[in-house]
Amino acid sequence: MAREPLRSGARERLARTPGPRNEPARPSALRIWLRRRRALVRPALYGVAALGALALVVVAVRALDPAGRVRGAAESFAGMGESLGLTVQHVILEGRRNTPTDMIRAALGVARGDPMLDFSPEAARARLETIAWVQRAHVERRLPSTILVRIEERRPFAIWQNGGRFVIIDREGKVVAADGLDQFGPLPLLVGPGADSTGAALYDTVKAKPEVAERVQAMVRIHERRWNLRLHNGTDVLLPEGHEAAAIERLAELHREARLLDRPLAAIDMRLPDRLVLRPTREAQPAEQPTQQQATRARRG
Repeated sequence: MAREPLRSGARERLARTPGPRNEPARPSALRIWLRRRRALVRPALYGVAALGALALVVVAVRALDPAGRVRGAAESFAGMGESLGLTVQHVILEGRRNTPTDMIRAALGVARGDPMLDFSPEAARARLETIAWVQRAHVERRLPSTILVRIEERRPFAIWQNGGRFVIIDREGKVVAADGLDQFGPLPLLVGPGADSTGAALYDTVKAKPEVAERVQAMVRIHERRWNLRLHNGTDVLLPEGHEAAAIERLAELHREARLLDRPLAAIDMRLPDRLVLRPTREAQPAEQPTQQQATRARRG
């Protein structure tokens, strides 16, 4: 049975018939809790933003006015920060092993209770890097009350003997300590002017040949031109100028073949490219033969 089409009036009445109402979703308990505490969180955020803006103003004033024409204004800002509780309460130090702590305190120049905004991280960094042990430094303020200090220290590399004075140096030849040399463990010994700045390369070459390295007592710079190796048994190895690596390679081969470095020798001269000169010690030299006159006198006596 065919359905009759709806009349136009029936369509209009059907369109005007209201449908079921959608009830608004009830907010969750978490959202209700956040709404109730929004009034407390918002002032705290504004306070943090204000402190950050105050710090930026002080930094900008000091950067744009190195002559101090508005120094009074900067000091008033610093005093305002102090009144808001921006004072130094904690200093965090990272990376220190050998640098004396009293030197670090003196370089920072800050004490507990000092105004945070009156402390210059850049000036403190520059002072820290004047300490012999400190290679690089990083200093920053962490509001409201913490100063973070990170230092990268120079590493003790060798003992340098020069003019009867012994000091600890790093690989670049920078003197880092003159006292307590035994607290850094066994270190290579470099001797003579110029050995401080050029010794690292020779040390690496010698270290690559363990049979040589374990017998070397000191590396001696001669006239700031070439090197001698002083062995533990007293032998001096005279290395050629500018050809140390090849000579040490040859020295290691000779020792493996003939135990050369364990022989009682006064010197092993390797300065000539086509020959090796061995100088025995006096104890190893054959006894002198008596002359004919001495032998006659001995028979008569």
